[in-house]
Amino acid sequence: MTLSSLFWIFLFGFLVWYWWKAKAIKDCVVNAARDYCRKADVLLLDEAVYLRGLWFKRDRQGNLRVWRRFLFEFTATGEERYHGRVIMLGKYIEHIELEPHRFS
Repeated sequence: MTLSSLFWIFLFGFLVWYWWKAKAIKDCVVNAARDYCRKADVLLLDEAVYLRGLWFKRDRQGNLRVWRRFLFEFTATGEERYHGRVIMLGKYIEHIELEPHRFS
């Protein structure tokens, strides 16, 4: 094996690992958004969340963690779409919020 082939094997393994972890995080966020919407008596649309921010921030203990902001859409009336946000720090959900919306 050459150094070049080891590099490509490592890169491929890293990409598979990253995809696997990102999918697990996204599934966690979808479940949290769905539960939050159910409690707020609104409907999560498309059963999907979208990563819209990625940064590094420190948690309460001072450890550097990955900060992520996800967006999703929901409806309260069935006719209008509104946006919601999920903020994650590391592997924990820090905050979920819904835009002001009409009640049905």
